[in-house]
Amino acid sequence: MIGISAYGGYIPRMRMQRAEIAKANAWLNPSLRGQAKGERSLANWDEDCVTMAVEAARDCLAGLGGAEVDGLYFASTSMPFADRLNAGIVAGALSLSEQIAAFDLGSCQRVGLSALSAALTAVEAGRQKTALVASAERRTGPAGSVAEISRGDAAAALVVSRDRVIAEYLGSVVQTVDFVDHYRAAGADFDYDWEERWVREEGYLKIVPPVLKRLLVEQGVSAEEVSHFIFPSPGNTAAALAKTLKINPEAVTDNLQARCGDSGPVHPLLMLSHVLETAQPGQLILVAAFGQGCEAMLLRVTEEVANFRPQRGVSGYLEQGVEESQYMKLLVFNRLVPYDKGMRAEFDRKAIISLMHRKRDFLEGFVGGKCEACGTVQIPRTRSCVGCGAFDTQQPHAFADDLGTVMSCSSDFLAYTVDPPHTMGIVQFASGGRMIMDMTDVRSGEIEVGASVRLVFRIKDYDDQRNFRRYFWKAMPALTSSNS
Repeated sequence: MIGISAYGGYIPRMRMQRAEIAKANAWLNPSLRGQAKGERSLANWDEDCVTMAVEAARDCLAGLGGAEVDGLYFASTSMPFADRLNAGIVAGALSLSEQIAAFDLGSCQRVGLSALSAALTAVEAGRQKTALVASAERRTGPAGSVAEISRGDAAAALVVSRDRVIAEYLGSVVQTVDFVDHYRAAGADFDYDWEERWVREEGYLKIVPPVLKRLLVEQGVSAEEVSHFIFPSPGNTAAALAKTLKINPEAVTDNLQARCGDSGPVHPLLMLSHVLETAQPGQLILVAAFGQGCEAMLLRVTEEVANFRPQRGVSGYLEQGVEESQYMKLLVFNRLVPYDKGMRAEFDRKAIISLMHRKRDFLEGFVGGKCEACGTVQIPRTRSCVGCGAFDTQQPHAFADDLGTVMSCSSDFLAYTVDPPHTMGIVQFASGGRMIMDMTDVRSGEIEVGASVRLVFRIKDYDDQRNFRRYFWKAMPALTSSNS
């Protein structure tokens, strides 16, 4: 049996209220008031698709007990590097083996589901034993547009293997049609969208049904047997397709539009991860994605579904959202408007790439050391032990999953940061060792001496002169796990 062995997700903590977006742009586009209900997820200034993919993967891998991943498929249309393996950064942050086969996939709205299909094919063929699929998207749109108010930032991750399968892979079907519902030219900042009615009637309602029918016929399954129908689409399109195919209306799953927005290529996997949290053994899941054609997959939930839970899951991240009403944050964090950074921001942020390579286990994986002689744990790892002074006795020790306690902290309104104040402090880690850490996603009153924090992989800073970004680990308030 081959299929999904683990699942997870990530939704940024900030939730921009759509009413505030509509209010700020009422003078320009009054029609946005009709979409002012609910909220959209908003990635912090130090998040991108790479950092969000890392968080989703950590959520997914936490319950696997150290299963060795030998394949990584990273899907996104908003990758920060056009000629650098973005999946390699994700693998480094997760401290995966450097023997891993890693791939970037992009350029289409159904690429998230395509990445899952590619991973299933590779495991089925024996090229990999355990494959990790991660999809993440930071979605931007022009200020005052429907795209800006309806989209959201998110990530999802799934593990594919033959062991402890919780959702058995039954089959898939794909059709490729150069149907241009929207496009983004190379180097462009935003998508160009075609007329909605034409896209719905000529695209969704004509291209998708034959693909789904073919899959059901090939698998010998009737539409009435489908328990969960996952199809990210605007309005009531999924319900209309279900009616056409005679899928039970109750099987149409929540598209999460009201609570996080449409995350593009991520959304089929995000909805699938959400469904698996409550799915029951024997249920059939039909998941499909639209984009220059259609791809559809059929899964059957197994008894193993009861034995796995992600660290937080999509539901956990949905519950941990914090309302955000400052519309300017959406503009500034997405780099849509210039703003006065002040003189303290005027310094060269050139990254020393040779040093980044030599220290990559520390900078990407947040790996310190543990002395073989006295057992002292420290970070960063050095030749001499801070406990007993012995030389060359330290073995790698991972800190990324440690909880920490704030020993001292300060909030600085003078030091430059995109989201002032700049909060930092000394963190004592649960396994030992301490370090001065930048802090992120901090709300007033959340960080004080004695507060519990967890570590997250984030953007350290941007080098706009060379169009490069550095990543490192930061501390954030330790939110309660939904499964603890």
